[in-house]
Amino acid sequence: MIHYFIGDLGHLFVITSFVASLVTAFAYFKATTASELEKKDFWLLNGKVSFYVHAFAVLGICIALYAIIARHYFEYHYAYSYTDRKLPVHYLISTFWNGQEGSFLLWMFWQALIGIVLIHTNKFWEAPVMTMFALVQAFLASMILGVVIPGIDLKIGSSPFILLREVMHDAPIFKTQPDFIPKDGNGLNPLLQNYWMVIHPPTLFLGFALTLVPFAFCMAGLWLKKYRDWVRPALPWALMGGAILGLGILMGGYWAYETLNFGGYWNWDPVENGIFVPWLILVAAIHTMITYKNSETALKASIILAIATFIFILYATFLTRSGVLGDASVHSFTDLGLSGQLLVYMFFFLIASVALSIARWKEIPSTKEEASVYSREFWIFIGVTTLCLMGFQVIAGTSIPVVNKVMGLIGIDSRLAPPADPIAYYSKFQIWFAIALGLLSAIGQFFWWKKVDKEKLKKELTTPSLIALVLFALIITTSRVYTPSYILLTLAGIFTIVANGKILFSVIKSSPGLSGGAIAHIGVGLMLIGVMFSAGYSKVVSLNNTGMLISKEFSEDFNRDNLLLFIHEPRTMWGYDIEYLGERLEPRYQAGYIRKSDVTTTADKDKVVAKREITIDDKTYKANDTIEVRGENTFFEIELRKGDKKYKLYPRAQINPDMGGLLASPDIYRTVGADLYTHVSSVMNPTEEQDWSKLEELMAKQSQEFFANDYVAVLESVERVLEVEGIPLGNQDVAVKARIRVQGERGDYIAEPIFLIKDKVVGRIPDEIKDLGLKFTLLNIHPETNQFSIGINTRQKDWVVIKAMEKPYINVLWLGTVVVMVGFGVAMVRRFREFRKMKAKGQE
Repeated sequence: MIHYFIGDLGHLFVITSFVASLVTAFAYFKATTASELEKKDFWLLNGKVSFYVHAFAVLGICIALYAIIARHYFEYHYAYSYTDRKLPVHYLISTFWNGQEGSFLLWMFWQALIGIVLIHTNKFWEAPVMTMFALVQAFLASMILGVVIPGIDLKIGSSPFILLREVMHDAPIFKTQPDFIPKDGNGLNPLLQNYWMVIHPPTLFLGFALTLVPFAFCMAGLWLKKYRDWVRPALPWALMGGAILGLGILMGGYWAYETLNFGGYWNWDPVENGIFVPWLILVAAIHTMITYKNSETALKASIILAIATFIFILYATFLTRSGVLGDASVHSFTDLGLSGQLLVYMFFFLIASVALSIARWKEIPSTKEEASVYSREFWIFIGVTTLCLMGFQVIAGTSIPVVNKVMGLIGIDSRLAPPADPIAYYSKFQIWFAIALGLLSAIGQFFWWKKVDKEKLKKELTTPSLIALVLFALIITTSRVYTPSYILLTLAGIFTIVANGKILFSVIKSSPGLSGGAIAHIGVGLMLIGVMFSAGYSKVVSLNNTGMLISKEFSEDFNRDNLLLFIHEPRTMWGYDIEYLGERLEPRYQAGYIRKSDVTTTADKDKVVAKREITIDDKTYKANDTIEVRGENTFFEIELRKGDKKYKLYPRAQINPDMGGLLASPDIYRTVGADLYTHVSSVMNPTEEQDWSKLEELMAKQSQEFFANDYVAVLESVERVLEVEGIPLGNQDVAVKARIRVQGERGDYIAEPIFLIKDKVVGRIPDEIKDLGLKFTLLNIHPETNQFSIGINTRQKDWVVIKAMEKPYINVLWLGTVVVMVGFGVAMVRRFREFRKMKAKGQE
């Protein structure tokens, strides 16, 4: 009963959080509009208490949901859908936000924490800002409310505490056993069992939450007619949001690089695009807000961009969770029937913010002076325009499924097709925007720090231009970059680094706190160069130079760009000798790999039995010990050799018919100059019948050596066994297991065929050594001569097909991302310190 109590308690917390957020919004609204100080204080206190109740309820929801997950209460649909008993703690934590309901809850949690911080750090803005916060929290709470209004059959939200029997009520098991509880859950998608999935979603949703802060301050400024004042408190939060949202996006890119096999870190997937666009708009908003703070221009642009950032976050949420993308995205959520509710959520804040902006537009101060070409305002305007155009191009293509859906609702059969090749479609435009940004972030910095005229500008740019051209010439000639757009991207990146390096050198000596912009722009330059080389000059190195097709069933490109490796038959690739060493399994509780031929599989895919003594991560298993493994995955050990240097790769694959067949994840050999990015393209399907040779029979005694397909083998022992996997043995049944050791090219292998008599019927269970293509059968026992009949079948050696790509200078990209984050951090710290100083002076 306590299981159901936890769910009921969690649902009560959901209702409490929803109601408390509405009460908070009302109280803070009354505090904002109150004319008397006594009433204002009364409503402020009520708003604060209500928000604390809301935050406590959100925490209660989180604790209840995690208790259900961690204690494996599979009677709940959420726990059954995303967890199992074998997941380690860190992956159990990641299942918390694996479903839609959990991700909404994570978003709420971060905003509740941020709201508490705002309550205690900015008294002047507390009431209007927290009104916005409470309204957003109410909408988020409604997404997990899970309430159906009778009569009109209106569903509000999807509860994470719904029972499995309520979701699958038509399943036969629940008709015969209404109280049925599964013994285990479906588990977490293996592609999500990655450490980045533990930290990437919380970081991303913290970025989502932080975009609300500048939006709330902007709305508060318009509401109170404090058109100028909202920028100062909003700016440091905008910088924090830009840094953390950007970091979350980059974490997702690195997860894709390590886990998926499309060959890179960015695939222009609609879900990726949906998050990328608000980040671009937020970066543009940061620049206009800084411009306004320094010169009191671009206030209207700041308002528009602060609003647009948050609205695009809501639009990205709609794209991801409404199911509108359908098959257009590989990792969007399925539709839970909340698309209408998501639209209400988005349009409420869109209409409210636009209406308030229009009502106040004429009163918002603006400068009537024309911006000179030699002014910082002009260059900031060009940069912001470029960022917005980048976002528009991306969101236009991404929104094609939405356009089709809307047109269908009004009776128009729109058949606009999303880009067939998203990478080519988006990249051909985005590369030119990136070039423009690189050049603007170099030139614009000189206007930022110095009042320059035409002659002064020429003098300032001469030295960095010459240095950049020299470095550019060296890189181009040594790297053989020939594509015009890539040449310009390289030049823009180098120029950005050199120009901002000069600014950084001059600033850091006198005012280190002012160096954030220069540092971030240096990071942008490094990223441009890293993207150019790693994406633009990535090349396939697993070329099939044998002159023979891998298979007539595969395309010409596949046969050309993939390498067929037979086990223990070295080939040459990327200047290395490369050799396939066989299939490996991953132990569940130790680091390392197990040779698949050293274990016997069982009915439970996650348990194997050792054929010999195996040591993994300082833990030793003896023969016949059971070892727990992650049975859904198979790893393929590949060795690279060059002289005395050796390195091993373990690309992963699994056969999963429900997810499209072969699911492969790469392994990466990292060097200073390039990554060797390798994944499996094709494997021997274990479910297919193999083409075995005709059975060869021979007689052998214990300890006698014999040949099996040119391998030396020895019959080590023949012993009676009392248990056979999957076969119950009676008192009159007999089972005998032979132990055959075979000397392979890279070590010994063990085969354990079984001869049994069950219910007076003879049976034989052969054993296969996959690596060597050998199958042994214990055919008969001859006690009169102490000999044993052994059957041997052979087949083609085990093989794997791999694709390997060289990613040159990709470390420059990762270094650039770190530098960008450092720059954001320096700028953010400076703005928070500046705000605290102004607050201490009573100038909130």
